[in-house]
Amino acid sequence: MNEARFTLRPLALSVAMLGGLLFGSMATAQQQVPFANGVPVAPTGLADIKLGAGPWLYHTGETMDIKVEVVARDIEYPMAMAFTPKGELLLVTRKGKLLSIANGKSTDIPGGPPSVFAGESGGLGTSHGYIDIALHPDFAKNQYVYLSYTKPIAGSNRGGIAIGRGKLNNGKLENFADIWDSQGKGAGVSRLAFAKDGKLIATMSGNDPQDLNTIGGKVLRLNDDGTIPKDNPYVGTPNTRPEVYSWGHRSALGLAIHPVTGDIWENENGPNGGDEINIIKPKANYGWPKVSLGRDYKGPWQSEGPNHLGYEPPIVYWVPAIAVSGMLFYTSDILSKWKGDVFVGSLRTGEVNGTGHIERILLNDKFEELRRESLLSDLHQRMRDVKQGPDGYIYVATEQKDGVILRIMPAK
Repeated sequence: MNEARFTLRPLALSVAMLGGLLFGSMATAQQQVPFANGVPVAPTGLADIKLGAGPWLYHTGETMDIKVEVVARDIEYPMAMAFTPKGELLLVTRKGKLLSIANGKSTDIPGGPPSVFAGESGGLGTSHGYIDIALHPDFAKNQYVYLSYTKPIAGSNRGGIAIGRGKLNNGKLENFADIWDSQGKGAGVSRLAFAKDGKLIATMSGNDPQDLNTIGGKVLRLNDDGTIPKDNPYVGTPNTRPEVYSWGHRSALGLAIHPVTGDIWENENGPNGGDEINIIKPKANYGWPKVSLGRDYKGPWQSEGPNHLGYEPPIVYWVPAIAVSGMLFYTSDILSKWKGDVFVGSLRTGEVNGTGHIERILLNDKFEELRRESLLSDLHQRMRDVKQGPDGYIYVATEQKDGVILRIMPAK
């Protein structure tokens, strides 16, 4: 008996010591990943995977098979698309080109403004040459094309956001002129959309989203000539920019007008989590950077806890972040089981390059989320913009060096 107790004690001690060593090592064994400018350097194992020839066939969650095909190839960094009433597809790129896409080919449209871009897409502080394109509601008569772009500033390689317009005439953009200029105060991204009342809505990234006397982190409302509407909510308010419609936003990469209600819908990127879709209301504060449903890039919660208490909450959010981008409301019967759904692009998921995709979100009649579906993730592309074409198909622009335009249609 004594001999048995003697031999068991060292064994028990060894197990305890081993457990302590194991659990102790686990507490300090997390990887030490490299950081750049306070952000973890994204892994590249899935990045830059060459897109195949296609087409690709998919089963979808709503029991509707789809086919995805390439409409045009070898477009360097597509950013945003717009369809004319006659069905011509117009496209802008981050390197400052305006293109027409037809019969699988892209054709330059001259006459646009000079622009600058900086950094690589996906990096902090990135700016783009041409950012977005929108057509005037009465385009069929006036041929006005609107561009948001990064305007050069003397002595700087970064520039500032400006919005301008020109007339599209026989394959040229004529008489382009700025209608609104941030005077170097805006940078990053700026999405454009025309509301049902004909006002031009523009999103702004940048600093000081809680300061109403700046344009950073705001949604702006302008007349179609760039002047300030007299009924804007802050007109006449001291120490407030009269363009401001809503505030407390981060980087808004998607903007769309609801086809029935006419409400302004905006999506924006959080940091490490906290991407969101918002319905924009006049004077509403959406909370950034005071509240967020995401974490800072270094790991801690952006705010004291994941909440929007005291601020306008999102109607859809993502944790982890998917880097939301272009957005559309699908209205056609061609892909009938998707009618009424919201689609958003994704540039990358969970801070991993090469994981972009399209997400479909089904909402009820109160705009409450019921379910969502991830599409095209196996293509490993940065899905920058998504638009519904006049043919009822869905078009996707992939923001890659060898970018493409994809078309989603019924499989049969």
